[in-house]
Amino acid sequence: MLPYWLLFSVFAAGSVQYRRRGLIGSQSAPLFWAAGLLVALMVGLRYQVGGDWGNYVTIYRTFKYSQLTGALGAGDPGYAVLNWLGSSLGLGIWFVNLLCGAIFTWGLLRFARRQPNPWLAVLVAIPYLIIVVAMGYTRQAVAMGIILAGLSSLTGRWVLRFSLYMLLAAAFHKSAIIVLPLVALANAQSRVATAALLFATGWLTYYLFVAQSLDVMMQNYVGTKYSSQGAAIRIAMNIPPALLFLLFQKRFAVPEQLRKVWRNFAWASFAALIALVLTPSSTAVDRVSLYLIPLQMFVWSRAPDAFRNKQRTNGQIIVAVIAYSAAIQFVWLNFAVHSKAWVPYRFYPLSSPYEILS
Repeated sequence: MLPYWLLFSVFAAGSVQYRRRGLIGSQSAPLFWAAGLLVALMVGLRYQVGGDWGNYVTIYRTFKYSQLTGALGAGDPGYAVLNWLGSSLGLGIWFVNLLCGAIFTWGLLRFARRQPNPWLAVLVAIPYLIIVVAMGYTRQAVAMGIILAGLSSLTGRWVLRFSLYMLLAAAFHKSAIIVLPLVALANAQSRVATAALLFATGWLTYYLFVAQSLDVMMQNYVGTKYSSQGAAIRIAMNIPPALLFLLFQKRFAVPEQLRKVWRNFAWASFAALIALVLTPSSTAVDRVSLYLIPLQMFVWSRAPDAFRNKQRTNGQIIVAVIAYSAAIQFVWLNFAVHSKAWVPYRFYPLSSPYEILS
């Protein structure tokens, strides 16, 4: 567990010392990117870490003798092409993981840099988004990184730009398309154009990525009524920031259209909780709700500025957010049913190169 806590400590220290303005903030930028590199390396060079490690190794080996056209026709073509490239060059699964980790971290840091305290935004993501998702669900992690990058670019003609990000994210995991309506419907300037673009993008994504594998998805996630243990807890983690944002929207200093985006994320968090009760498959709801995690990063990283007053200083709230995140990480690492797939953390250079390259 020590590597996870060392990563947490790096960003906790950065969160405390960071200031939005002044010399400290400007000087911390190189350190922030260096810490981001640590995230990318831990995600990309992990070895036998994550509940789906064996499945991803199997996927990698299936493309060892495949052609590029076969990879492009796969269910998740973006991830398939990376596996085809790694297999063709004989570089091993670590190459695929490293590229995926780099894409995820790029989006994560890009989003965090848009927040008042970038270090705190990343710290909030460590207990679940980084440790569990990025080190466990590789395809969805890449999709999440691309989505985070898209969310950081919500200026000007954001619907068209974000739709392109969504198409790329869907190439790594089809479920990513669920985020598009949350953003597109927040553009109040042209509702007709937004609706048309939403329909066109949704149809194109369905045709390219979903239609051929819809039966398989329904069988795996709904038909078998497969349940994801701990889904209720993970979905419930989105509720406090959602409630906080809905009750105190004006305290979060963002333009009105961005406020609408996060309002949609907040309402979607409550919808996911209701769906968890009504649906026969908690896994389907659980995996889709992963894309609502950016709301946690947005709200908790902005809470110190939004709720400070004469009784509560900015620093006190930062410490409270750090303590809250540390509690989540401690509980998951020590008590989660499947945490043994993540513990101990193994790093590629210290593992068998012959096994990882096979």
